Parts: sequence; structure tokens; C-alpha cells
Amino acid sequence: MPSAGRTASDTAQKAADSKPLELVARAGLIAYGVVHLLIGWIALRLAWGESREEADQSGALQALARQPFGTALLWSVAVCLVALAAWQVSQAIWGFGGGDLPGQARRKFTAGATALAYLVLAASAASFAMGSGSSAEQVQQSTAQGMLGLPFGQMLVGAVGLGIIGVGVAHMSKSFSSRFRDEIGSTSMSADMRRVITLMGRMGYAAKGVAFAVVGLLLVYAAATFDPGEAKGLDGALRTIAEQPFGQIGLTAVAVGFVAFGIFACVQSRFRPM
Repeated sequence: MPSAGRTASDTAQKAADSKPLELVARAGLIAYGVVHLLIGWIALRLAWGESREEADQSGALQALARQPFGTALLWSVAVCLVALAAWQVSQAIWGFGGGDLPGQARRKFTAGATALAYLVLAASAASFAMGSGSSAEQVQQSTAQGMLGLPFGQMLVGAVGLGIIGVGVAHMSKSFSSRFRDEIGSTSMSADMRRVITLMGRMGYAAKGVAFAVVGLLLVYAAATFDPGEAKGLDGALRTIAEQPFGQIGLTAVAVGFVAFGIFACVQSRFRPM
């Protein structure tokens, strides 16, 4: 007779594999893509001096909030992203059965971390839907300030910054590999379309990698100078890129990469195996 724990696990796995959850999770990929499209569009306008909006997730969510039925849109984004996170959690627990153990562990960890990222974005969307959303940069600076006040706070903030740099490097590495092709699976997609979508994925992961690396560097600098104001988040990272020599070109390239990733994520919603 199966134990209560085993029965609960089987029930949870069946729920994770259900068609309704899959459909909502696929909608979550579209929502995730739209957020990146908006970040890219804001960053592109920022590069050419046409925008004062925040070029980050909070700026993208504020842009959605200003649309007709903006509150309903934000709640839809939040619900769909929660479903997408639930699917990623199911992958972290029950997925990736083949391959060597280190490879399985790496993929399970990545799925879990990705689920957390989706949940954070879903929480932000819900906050803006309720009218209580705040700037991502303000949140990061207040968090950095609190961490710097802890014993060994500088080391802790620096370690987080190095971790974010590592995420950026991993994204850039992924853009040069073929690993992200698994995210669109083996489909009936035409060869030409597959080449285009693969290029979009490469551009997107490279742009996100650069942005994450700059965010991490700013956080390390905030730790080194004991100044939480230097923990500037994605918007601050993109503005830092713009302030460099040839910054307009650099920020334009990163903005186009975010748009490319948005398209890539939307295409995943149709073709990604789930």
C-alpha cells in the first residue's frame, strides 16, 4: 500500500504534467517574452535620448500598467508566470532523468533557479497590479544597504555581486553554445526559421549576459566602497553602458539583444517541449 507521502508526490507530479498547467505555462513564456521586449524597447529609446523610463522589469511592468485594462494584464502576467515557475519546479524535482549525475544536478539546479526568477517577476507584476509596485533599483539599493549593515556585510554583498557576474558569464557562454536549442526542441520548424530563432537566442543570451555582468560589477563596487547607492540594478547597468565611450552603440546592441530574447521566449511558447 503506497504511503501518504508517495501518494501526495504522485498527485503533485500528475498536476505538474496536466494540460491546463502546460497551456498557462506556455502563456507564461509569452508574458516573459513581452517583458523582455518592453525592456529592450525602453533601453533602445534610452540609448537615443528618447526615454526617461526605467529600463528594467519595473519599467516594463509600469508600461503594461499604463495600457487599457493594465491591471488585468498585470494579473494575467503574474498568474502565467506562477504557472511557468510551477512547471520549472516540476522539472527540478522529476525531470532530467537521462544523462550523467553531475549533468542532471546542474540542470535541476538551473530549473530551480529559473523558477525563482519567474516567481520574483510574478510577485513584481502582482505588486504593480495592486498599485504598490516599487522601482527595482530602489529595492536593490535598500537590500544592499541592509546587507552592508550586517557583520561581514561587505563580503556578503561582494559575494552576491560575484555570483551575478557568474550568471552573466554563464549566459554569455550559453550564447556561444548550442545548449539553448533544447529550449525550442526538435520540431517541424523550417530550417530557415530555426536558424533565425537560434540567432535570436544567441543575441538574447549574450545581451542578458553583458547586462548581468555589469549589474554584478556595480554590486561588487558598492561593496568595495561601502556605498549602497552604487547597487544600481539593471536600469543602472544599462545607463552605465550608455555612459561609456561608444555607449550609444553598446546600449543599442544590448537593447536589440533584449528584443531578440523576447522574440525567442515567445517562440518557445509554441515549440518548447513540456
